[in-house]
Amino acid sequence: MIAVKGIKKSFGSNHVLKGIDLSLEKGDVVVILGPSGSGKTTILRCINFLERADEGQLTIGDMQLDLSRASSRDILKLRKRTGFVFQNYALFANKTALQNVMLGLTAARRVPRAEAEQRAKAALDKVGLSEKYDFYPSQLSGGQQQRVGIARAVALNPDVILFDEPTSALDPELIGEVLNVMKQLAKEGMTMIVVTHEMSFARDVASNVIFMDGGVIVEQGTPEEIFDNPKEERTKQFLKRILLEDEAETEIALAREKVREAQQID
Repeated sequence: MIAVKGIKKSFGSNHVLKGIDLSLEKGDVVVILGPSGSGKTTILRCINFLERADEGQLTIGDMQLDLSRASSRDILKLRKRTGFVFQNYALFANKTALQNVMLGLTAARRVPRAEAEQRAKAALDKVGLSEKYDFYPSQLSGGQQQRVGIARAVALNPDVILFDEPTSALDPELIGEVLNVMKQLAKEGMTMIVVTHEMSFARDVASNVIFMDGGVIVEQGTPEEIFDNPKEERTKQFLKRILLEDEAETEIALAREKVREAQQID
């Protein structure tokens, strides 16, 4: 369904992507892991033409594009088949949750307003925000804002949704609500490419896990292959470090919960 081949991207002398190939079928969930600066986000941005790749080919359904030469018309066609969920929500502060979700339908796709409103409400219902249609971003928690961002992508009915570290800007207490929505989308057969550090999500939901470092794919395989039996030493080092960080975050969260309980007793 979707394949990218030979993606290369440099920023000046910094070679961020050095020839990346990946593919997925309808309903697959591909999770991309890797340290900061490994090129994970740049892959997503090149696929959706938020960055123009220096080289590479993209196939999505019956579309085939040269990533370095695609016309504005081709890019518009591609974006009608993809959704993008950003790290920082990317919501318009002066628009309600419903208006934020509707905008991509009315402005970019010329969907009639009545139909756009119906689709936007259905998408917000799907992510558990049926009571927040008229709330502005400033009235929503970070997790709720990110769920609005997911609803905006879902409302487009895309072939694939690209998630760029969707929980990285959230407090630990809010991460679960966003991951639960993503897990439900995966169960419903949504095709997704997810850049994340959430190991439990990758293990539970991914059909394929890719580990990147230094602009190349170091290792890829099923969650069981990557997490239980990684072959490359660099993969083993990364997973060990992430596991230690997760354990530290869990201890901090438990300590905060104990403080809250003690305050309630007082």
